Amino acid sequence: MLKITTRFEPHQITLKLEGKLVGLWASELERSWQQAQNPGQAQKVVVDLAGVTFIDAEGKRVLARIHQAGGELQARGCLTKCVVEEISQQAPATSEGHPAKRLTGWVLMMLLPWMAGSKARAAQKPPLALSLRQAIALALRQNPQVQIANLTLAESQQDVKLTRSGLLPQATLDTFDEAERFNIKAFAGGAFPLPFEHVGPFQVFQSGPRFSIPVFNLSLLRKWQASHHVVQASEEDLTTVREQTVLLVVSQYLDGLRAAANVKASQARVALARALYQQALDLQKHGVGTALDTLRANVELQNELQRRIQAETDYKTASYGLARLLNLNPNQPIILKNEMSFFQTPGFHANSTLAAAFAQRPELKAIRAQEQAAASEIRAARAERWPTVNIDGSWEYQGLSLASSIPAYTYQVDVQFPLISSGRIRANQTKARLELRSLQEQAQDIRDRIALEVKTALVDLESARHQVEVANLGVKLAQQEVVEARDRFAAGVADNIEVITAQDELARANDNQIGALYQYNESRAELARAMGQIEKLYSK
Repeated sequence: MLKITTRFEPHQITLKLEGKLVGLWASELERSWQQAQNPGQAQKVVVDLAGVTFIDAEGKRVLARIHQAGGELQARGCLTKCVVEEISQQAPATSEGHPAKRLTGWVLMMLLPWMAGSKARAAQKPPLALSLRQAIALALRQNPQVQIANLTLAESQQDVKLTRSGLLPQATLDTFDEAERFNIKAFAGGAFPLPFEHVGPFQVFQSGPRFSIPVFNLSLLRKWQASHHVVQASEEDLTTVREQTVLLVVSQYLDGLRAAANVKASQARVALARALYQQALDLQKHGVGTALDTLRANVELQNELQRRIQAETDYKTASYGLARLLNLNPNQPIILKNEMSFFQTPGFHANSTLAAAFAQRPELKAIRAQEQAAASEIRAARAERWPTVNIDGSWEYQGLSLASSIPAYTYQVDVQFPLISSGRIRANQTKARLELRSLQEQAQDIRDRIALEVKTALVDLESARHQVEVANLGVKLAQQEVVEARDRFAAGVADNIEVITAQDELARANDNQIGALYQYNESRAELARAMGQIEKLYSK
C-alpha cells in the first residue's frame, strides 16, 4: 500500500510517499505526477521518498521517468538513497546504470523486509510460561547469589588441596651455570698479602632434582583437618543461599499470583459496574431511575476501572521482580502457570517441631562445621610446640663446566624443636579459642532466631487458615448482597445507593480474600524456610 500526499507551493509541487512503491501503486504515482503538473506554469516537482520502505522495478521506472523530466528525488535511508543514486547515474535514454550499483540496490531491497522482521522478532520475544517449580529450578541455576555461593565452595575445596600439598613430597629441577670473579680485599675485609688482587673468573655448573619430604608435622595435619570442616561449612552456606533464593522466588511468584487474582477480580467488578451503569441508564431513559443514580453508577464504574489499572500495573511489576530473581532478560515477558493454585490452601505435613528445625537448618549445620574447624585450629596451634621432621636432598651433576660435571648428591634429615616463639604459639591458641567462643555465641543466637521463626510461622499459618475461611464466606455474602441490591433497584424499591454500597463491599471482600490467600501461602513458605525444607517442599 502507498500513501501519496500532494502539496502545492508557488514554485514547487511536492509528492510525499509513504509505504511500498510497487506494481499498481507505481502507476498511481505516475498518474498523480502527471495530474499535478500545470502546463502553463514551470513548477519544480519534488518526490519525497523518506517514508518509502520498498521499491520494485516498476517503481524505479516511474522514478527514473520523473527524474528525466527534471523532477527532484529526495531520499533518506540506505534503500532510497541507493535507488536514487542508481537513477541519477543512468543515462537519460536507456542506460542501465553501473552493474555493481544495481546489484547493491537489489540486495538492499531484498534484505530490508527481512531486517525489519528480525528487529520486530527481537523486540517482541514470546512469553515464557513458568510454573513455580520451573521458576525455582531456573533461579537455582541462574541466580547470581547462588552462583557466588558455588564459587565460594569451589574456593574452599581448593584450599583443602593447598593445605594437603604441604603434607606431600615436593620436588624441583634446579639448573644453573654461573661465572664468578671477586676482589680478594673486599672478600677478606682488608689488605691481603698476595701478589694478585682478585680471583677468577671461574665457572660453576650444577643441574639436578631437589626434593623435600615432610615426615612429621602435626600442626599442618591439624590445619588440613580444619580445611575439611571449612568445606562442610561452605556447603551448608550454599544450602542456606539456595533456601533463601527459593523463599524469595516463592514469595515473588505468590505476589505475582496475588496480582493476577486482583486483575481477574477487578475485571469481573468492571464488568459488573458496567452492567449496573447500563441498568441505571436504561431505568433513567424509561423514567424509573434518576440522573443521580446514573451518575453514581458511572462514578463507581470509573473507580473500578482505576482499580483494574492498578492491579495490572502490580502484575507487571511482580513479573519484573521475578525476572530479576531468575536473572532473565529484562525484555522477556513472563506468564505464571499456577494461577489456579493460588486459591488452594494445602497443608504443611512435614515435622514442624523445634528439634526437627534445629537438625535441618543449614545455618546451624554451617556454624557447627565452623566450630569443628575452630577446634582443629586450636589443636593446630597447640601442635606447633611439637617437633617437625623433614627429609631433604638432591641428586645433581656438579662441575666447573658441563663437560667436566660428575654426579653428586645430598641427603639430610631435618628435625626442628621449637624453643622460644616469643608468645606466637600462645597467641595463636588464644585467637583460636576466641574464635570458637564467638562461633558458640552465634550458634546460640541462630537457635533462638530459628525458634522464633518456627513459632511465628506456625501461628501465622493457623491464623491465615481461619482468615481464608472467613474471607471466602465474606465473598459469598457480598455477591449475594450485590444481587439483592440490584434486584431492589431494578424493581424501583430503592435507589442505587444500596447497589453502590454492595459493590464496595464486594471489592473489599475480594481484597480480603486475596490478601488472606496470599498470607496463607506466604506463611506456609515461611514455615518451610524456618524448618529448612523449603527447597524440598517446593521443588518436588
